[in-house]
Amino acid sequence: MKSFNTVFRGYDKSEVKDYLDEVIEEYERLLNSKKEADKKIAELNEKLAYYINVEDRMNHAIFNAENAGEDIKKLARREAESLINEAKRNANRIINDALIKAEKASDTADRLKRNVNLLKRRLRAIIESQLEVIEEMDRLDLKDEEY
Repeated sequence: MKSFNTVFRGYDKSEVKDYLDEVIEEYERLLNSKKEADKKIAELNEKLAYYINVEDRMNHAIFNAENAGEDIKKLARREAESLINEAKRNANRIINDALIKAEKASDTADRLKRNVNLLKRRLRAIIESQLEVIEEMDRLDLKDEEY
């Protein structure tokens, strides 16, 4: 605390006036400092509000991106399942077609074997009958030579 020199009728007026000037200057300095601090606080609060807003938007964007990612995964799974099911149906159809063709080929082969065997028997019968004719001709030739 400041002490003043005493003079006739109280304190020295010039010291008091000087001290009051110092107090006023200090008060104005503190007041300006407070105004600057308040201004800086207001600026920082604006920036904080801006960054909070940015953070909220980013969180919202992240949330939307996560939801979109989940939706894309679900859609991809459904499409994959659909493709797999279609591939299975196509594979079953191809297998069934192949089995039908194999059965037809087997039936054709069996029919051809039967026809070949039938033709062989007929050809054998024809050849045997021709051989019999030749043998008959030989026998006739032998009888004719005897005379």
